[in-house]
Amino acid sequence: MNVLVTGGRGFLGSALVRTLLRQGHRVRSLSRHDAPDLRRLGADVIQGDITDSTTVSQCVAGCDVVFHTAAKAGIWGPYREYHRTNVIGTQILLDACQRLGVPRFVFTSSPSVVFEGEDEEGINETAPYARRFLAHYPATKAMAEKAVLEANGPNLATVALRPHLIWGPGDNHLVPRLLERARRGRLRQIGTGQNSVDAVYIDNAVDAHLLAADRLANGSTVAGKAYFIGNGEPVPLWWFINQILLAAGLSPVNRTISARRAYWGGWFYETAYRFLRRWEEPPMTRFVARQLSRSHWFDLSAAQNDLGYKPRVSVQEGLVRLKHYLQADNQAFVNQ
Repeated sequence: MNVLVTGGRGFLGSALVRTLLRQGHRVRSLSRHDAPDLRRLGADVIQGDITDSTTVSQCVAGCDVVFHTAAKAGIWGPYREYHRTNVIGTQILLDACQRLGVPRFVFTSSPSVVFEGEDEEGINETAPYARRFLAHYPATKAMAEKAVLEANGPNLATVALRPHLIWGPGDNHLVPRLLERARRGRLRQIGTGQNSVDAVYIDNAVDAHLLAADRLANGSTVAGKAYFIGNGEPVPLWWFINQILLAAGLSPVNRTISARRAYWGGWFYETAYRFLRRWEEPPMTRFVARQLSRSHWFDLSAAQNDLGYKPRVSVQEGLVRLKHYLQADNQAFVNQ
């Protein structure tokens, strides 16, 4: 099978590339920066921009399935950058797939497309898109997801997956951010700490994408649908964060701030940074304040029934693997 993975240099993308190569597929990886490690494994690595239609057409030509994991992530920055990558880039990729006869398209979306700042406890895919967004990332991901699902048709079968807080060994986003803030003494518990989340371990997120591709076809049950993907184990968020810190040999968070104070602090920073035209990430935003003080866990019944999705790595097992990875990484750093 010929496969394209956009964002192949990212956490999920690289894990997908490696798994697909192990399964014997021919894999292309598209990312803005070179990925020599993937090339050494046998991937056809293409360095380019998702909004370059010529490059995108070259990448999708002859493919049996496209996994679109590339995105402009983050919680701050100019809207035009998020829109360019997440919306325009996705549309260019869809157009190329339709024009060149690619039959299957698996899109990595986000649960934040339905998040309005309140608790989400056991919600399913009937939840509507948010009416207001607290950051450009979820707003543009919602636009992209809509475009993907609307593109589903006789010539291109599409599906959108919404994995929540992907984590594990090799994470280059969530875990490093937590560790960096903890080491600098900038990490505080927001709210009571009783809010629960269902974060998905990297291997389980990869499994969900492969299952979706296997079951995706014109007129299939999954075509044109979105699915929440989690670990199926809601746990207290701040317990989970502290377990990650302990895995890295750091102390648990021992300072707190109220959810209300964090939210209005985020509003103040956002207002000030916009006035000063500063695009580096503020110390706090309204989106982060609500994400860290609200529950986020989802009914996975649709993914289980339609995709055959069953998480095989538990939270506890994932934490053990993460600890071994962080210890090995730290030892390698010491030995340099």
